[in-house]
Amino acid sequence: MATLPFVPGRHAIESYGGGGFRFAGMSHVGSILATPRGVSAVAATTIAEVGDEALAPLIAELEATPGAVELLFVGAGAAPARLPDAPGARLRALGVRFETMATGPATRIYNVLVEEGRRVAALLIAVA
Repeated sequence: MATLPFVPGRHAIESYGGGGFRFAGMSHVGSILATPRGVSAVAATTIAEVGDEALAPLIAELEATPGAVELLFVGAGAAPARLPDAPGARLRALGVRFETMATGPATRIYNVLVEEGRRVAALLIAVA
C-alpha cells in the first residue's frame, strides 16, 4: 500500500469543495482525517467506505495518547449519512464520541472547536 500524504500539526480547514480541502496553506484533492497530531489523506470517497484503514491514524493516536480526542466529526459528503456499524463500534470501544453529518457542517463545527482548543478530530469526505 502506498503511503498517504500527512501534514503534522493541528490545522483548521480553510475551505472545502471542488473534491478537496485547503488547510495549512495547501490544498488536497480527496477526503481527509484531521486529528490533533496532523492531517492525513483518506482513500474513502463515500461514508460507506469508511473503515479501519480510514481511521488508522486516529486509532494510533488514541492508543499512544488515550483521551487525545474526545469527539470525532464525520463529514459524510454532500448529505448526512450514517457511519457504518463496524467503525462506529470501534470508536465507541476506544471511548470516542462521534457525530455524523454532511461535510459542510462537520467542517465548520470542527473549526470552531479547534479554535477553542478542544480535543476534536474530523473525518471529512470530499464534496464537489
